[in-house]
Amino acid sequence: MTGAIAVRLDHLHPCVKPGLVLTALLGLALAGGPAWAQQAQPAPGGTLPLIIGQGPGGTSYSVPIQTLLFFTALSFLPAVLLLMTAFTRIVIVLSLLRQALGTQAAPPNQVIVGLSLFLTFFVMAPTFDQVYERAYAPYAAGQMPVDQALQEGVKPMREWMLKQTRQSDVMLFARLAKLPPDVKGEDVPLSVLVPAFVTSELKSAFQIGFMIFIPFLVIDMIVASMLMSLGMMMLSPVLVALPFKLMLFVLADGWNLLLGSLAASFAT
Repeated sequence: MTGAIAVRLDHLHPCVKPGLVLTALLGLALAGGPAWAQQAQPAPGGTLPLIIGQGPGGTSYSVPIQTLLFFTALSFLPAVLLLMTAFTRIVIVLSLLRQALGTQAAPPNQVIVGLSLFLTFFVMAPTFDQVYERAYAPYAAGQMPVDQALQEGVKPMREWMLKQTRQSDVMLFARLAKLPPDVKGEDVPLSVLVPAFVTSELKSAFQIGFMIFIPFLVIDMIVASMLMSLGMMMLSPVLVALPFKLMLFVLADGWNLLLGSLAASFAT
C-alpha cells in the first residue's frame, strides 16, 4: 500500500503533492508505528485488537486505530499550514490590500484564501520537495524507520523558518524558554522557533501592508480635500475615491507587482 501511495504521488500535480506529503508525515507522527500495510488478525471474540505487536521499530497498531490517528492528524494540518509556512504573511497582505482599496467584499474571502494557499505552495515547493525526498520517499520504500523519517522531514522546514525569522524574535522566545544564551539556531526547539517565526511573519506582513496603504491613502486625502473645497459635504469621499484607486491599481499592474514581490520576499 505504501508503495502504491509513493507511485501515485509522483504523478500528482506539484501544487497537490506538498499538502499530501505534510498530511502523511503528520499521520506518521501520531500513528507511532511504520506498519501501515500490516493486517490485523481477528481476536477470538470477533473484534480487531488495538495493538498488533511490538518490535524494534516501535508499537504496531491495528488498521482501525491507524486510520483513527491518521484522520486525527488531518485536524492539525490547518495549524501547520498557518504557523510553519508562508501562508500567514501572504493572507494578511492580501487582506490589507482589500482594506486599502476600500472594497468590502472584492475579492471575496474564498478568493483571498485560495490565492494565498496556492501561492504558499508555489513558495514552499522546494522545501516540500526536500521533505518528500529526504523523509517520506525513503520511509515509503521501507528504507527508514518512522522516527528517523520525522527527524529528516523537520530539518528542511526548520532551515526555511530560520532563514525567514529575525534573530531578535528567536532571542526573545529563547530567553522566555530559559535556553542557554549561546544556543545555535539549528538547536532551537520547534516550541521556540515556531512562535518566533510567526511573530516575524506578522511584522513583515504589516510592514508590507503599510507600504501598500500609502498611495491609496494619498488618493483618499486628495479626493476628500477636493470635495471639501467644492462644498460637497454629503458625498462620501470613499465612494468617489474608489474608482480612482482601482484605476491606479490596474494601470500600475498591481497584482503582478504585489504577488511577485510577495513571492520574492521569501527568497533566501
